[in-house]
Amino acid sequence: MQLEQSTLTTINQWLNGNYDEQTKKNIQNLLDQESYTELTDAFYRNLEFGTGGLRGIMGAGSNRINKYTIGTATQGLSNYLLKKYPGEKIKVAIAHDSRNNSDQFAKITADVFSANGIYVYFFKELRPTPELSFAIRELGCRSGVMLTASHNPKEYNGYKAYGADGGQFTAPDDRLVMDEVAKITSIDEVKFTRIDANIELIGEEIDQLYLDKITALSVSPEAISRQKDLKIVYSPIHGTGITLVPKALAQFGFDNVTIVEEQSKPDGNFPTVVYPNPEEKEAMTLALKKAQEIDADLVLATDPDADRVGIAVKNNNNEWILLNGNQTGSLLVHYVLTAWEEKGKIDGNQYIVKTVVTSNLIEAIAKAKKVDCYNTLTGFKWIGQLITSLQGKKTFVVGGEESYGYSVGELVRDKDAVISCAFIAEMTAYYKDKGSSLYNALIDMYVTHGLYKEELVSLTKKGKTGAEEIKAMMEKFRNNPPASLGGSKVSTLKDYELGTETDLNTGKISKLSLPKSDVLQFVTEDGSIVSARPSGTEPKIKFYCSVNATLPQASEFDKTDEKLGLKINALMEDLQK
Repeated sequence: MQLEQSTLTTINQWLNGNYDEQTKKNIQNLLDQESYTELTDAFYRNLEFGTGGLRGIMGAGSNRINKYTIGTATQGLSNYLLKKYPGEKIKVAIAHDSRNNSDQFAKITADVFSANGIYVYFFKELRPTPELSFAIRELGCRSGVMLTASHNPKEYNGYKAYGADGGQFTAPDDRLVMDEVAKITSIDEVKFTRIDANIELIGEEIDQLYLDKITALSVSPEAISRQKDLKIVYSPIHGTGITLVPKALAQFGFDNVTIVEEQSKPDGNFPTVVYPNPEEKEAMTLALKKAQEIDADLVLATDPDADRVGIAVKNNNNEWILLNGNQTGSLLVHYVLTAWEEKGKIDGNQYIVKTVVTSNLIEAIAKAKKVDCYNTLTGFKWIGQLITSLQGKKTFVVGGEESYGYSVGELVRDKDAVISCAFIAEMTAYYKDKGSSLYNALIDMYVTHGLYKEELVSLTKKGKTGAEEIKAMMEKFRNNPPASLGGSKVSTLKDYELGTETDLNTGKISKLSLPKSDVLQFVTEDGSIVSARPSGTEPKIKFYCSVNATLPQASEFDKTDEKLGLKINALMEDLQK
């Protein structure tokens, strides 16, 4: 294998440019070893903003996370802000998670902002992503940056850029920032020389303000006071959640929280797990073990930057089961709307939000509660954008996406595991106070609104060749959609890239109202949905399967659930033919 000319040109720029000697030495070693595949992956492109911002493997190269790609991104963001807000004292906020080098990357980000005359509020210690979103709005910032790769493996790090509303950039601003970054052709254009006078350390005072405002959202404090000894097991999985989740639970009124000690210390090597992701069963093992030891009521676990939360509950056989993101999100929506309803707080001006690949059970619940439900593209930035656009006109109550991200209230514009942990605990107390459990509440919800079963199937395709394979798969699905899936005819094709919805029975084409995105949805005549979507932040293509059936009574749950599981298997088999 030989290196392409464009890749070789970029490598030579790094070898001959104003980069540190260790970086040059690392690159030269790879050249000497003829490690062309690794060099191609590291230099064949510049890292781009996806649905989660800038994210990649740490190391030397234009397609890697390092001092220079972080510095270039920040210089581009600075140039964008200086153009957008001329003559203004521009303020930004910066936070970082527990990943290796996150603190150093945060410092570099602060250095570059300060060197550009931008005032920086700098969290002096690691903090959750949602608290950064909160701080941006609270401190009147025009932007913010979170150094995190969320739940990715330890080799990764990333850079999430936020706008003045506390949400990640969306069109057209995301493109404007990317354009400014792309204009930087030399590392010499990046201002790395820190100006201390432009940097202010923040921490505990923002924590308390955030916690107080979260606590004010509580809907069932009387249930908590009666169930305050609810046994909760919590794991931050070596991440930032340890700084705020226990405090939030305590401030809500829960005084029987057991923390998984082996995972309580922030550590970017994530020594007890393969993936620091509460979506993975393996990451929940230690928390489940502790829950069994103390006969807990609820298990909570958050990812490294504490924007996602996974939960486990006991079923009626006293066995611990993990709930997926659709189940937890549906329960949360159902609980919050029910509690608001009981307090007489629903007046027709409220709304909830989910993404197009999140369970339609949420939509069914909202319809039954006479509350508007909006669908957005995948990625919480779209939910945040909608909340901002409707602020002052309608009231956002609760929302979320299937990938374990939820939020309650209008404090933040990103998914928030701190708020979610507090409300999931409150929800558990509410049902326990009524002599029920979270598991029984789940089954009751299915009886009332239908049993919806979802499954996510991911195919990983790494490197440049992997990206090309994923692109080819999407083209194949787009040009030759399957005629039937799981024994039911495909009746509708939604192509979010083209912005069209095609009735495959009549050929009628109508427009979709959402921004363009590389997502395809196949809807069958029996109501099954399969969505195909390349990940914006990982080398994966994801298939979201959703099937549903009526559940006449709770005793039929296991049988109906099993049937739906077989149906999902049939859908995926047909899709991969």
